[in-house]
Amino acid sequence: MKAAVFYQAHQPLKVEEVKKPEIKADEILVKVAACGVCHTDLHYIDHGVPTFKKPPVILGHEPSGTVAEIGEKVTNFKIGEKVLLPAVLTCGRCDYCRTGRENICTAQEMLGNNVDGAYAEYVKAPAKDAFHLPDEIPLVEGSIIADAISTPFHAVKNRAGVKPGDTVVVFGCGGIGINIIQVSKAVGGIVWAVDILEKKLDWAKKFGADYLVNSRETDDVAKKIRKLTGGGSDFAFEAIGNPATIQQAFNCLRTGGRLVMVGYSPGDVLLSAARIMYREMEIMGSLGCRPVDYPKIIELVKMGKLKVKELVTHKFKLEEINNAFDLMRKGESLRSVIVF
Repeated sequence: MKAAVFYQAHQPLKVEEVKKPEIKADEILVKVAACGVCHTDLHYIDHGVPTFKKPPVILGHEPSGTVAEIGEKVTNFKIGEKVLLPAVLTCGRCDYCRTGRENICTAQEMLGNNVDGAYAEYVKAPAKDAFHLPDEIPLVEGSIIADAISTPFHAVKNRAGVKPGDTVVVFGCGGIGINIIQVSKAVGGIVWAVDILEKKLDWAKKFGADYLVNSRETDDVAKKIRKLTGGGSDFAFEAIGNPATIQQAFNCLRTGGRLVMVGYSPGDVLLSAARIMYREMEIMGSLGCRPVDYPKIIELVKMGKLKVKELVTHKFKLEEINNAFDLMRKGESLRSVIVF
């Protein structure tokens, strides 16, 4: 089969022939229809963040497709059925899995990181981790549910707990930030979108943002938002992974507000310990999504409450995958997908 293989940082992916995966008794083999192009992969390619599986490794963790083979112990899927694979595969046995926090499973395996991913014609996964994809959801655009939709859903619903009428500020209007906006609006939040690019702010408006702030044109973003929200927002989401914007997001909050960090950063962040204590501020991280939430997300997409078709701005063939990353580097794509 053909696959886009990652060999080392600062080098393009190489599209080449590799061996098709062989499945175990409890696994399925999926013929990939599409795989979303995620900024996480740029951390490996551009920034030297190591993958758990030593290269060469096939990247890609937002796949949809059809079942091509089933293991002898698999009973919940049939050949030809449409499926969605989550970005992270869980063990189901550790303390976190057994207490409903599978997204921080101690033995989790991420597609395109711990194991070979889905920038390939075929990918395998345990049948327990796969989800049926209804006919109402387009197979290609539906692939991005696996991370671009599910990660923001978990951040908004489970970590922040946004309720109708709550004020929400989102820093970074890329693929994750846009969907934090979209999910926050779906649950009734009043949303402020912050970015430095007008194009991304236009996207934010399209997906439900009530107010837009170009931080490049604002001397003190946090001060402005505190003033316009009557003392600060209830929630702030940082979807970039930049220590400076993490500080800005924290400073947007009202007394007792909650900062949710969704963007990845290897650096340290300096926040006011006095303010955290004296004003009972809350700071939390958010990683991935629990398996139990995927059926809810799929149903919301099926009903049109969450959009996926409109999120996919560009489609590429596997042989063009490096062009997709170039477009992402320029900030010109909302979500690109590799289509097979």
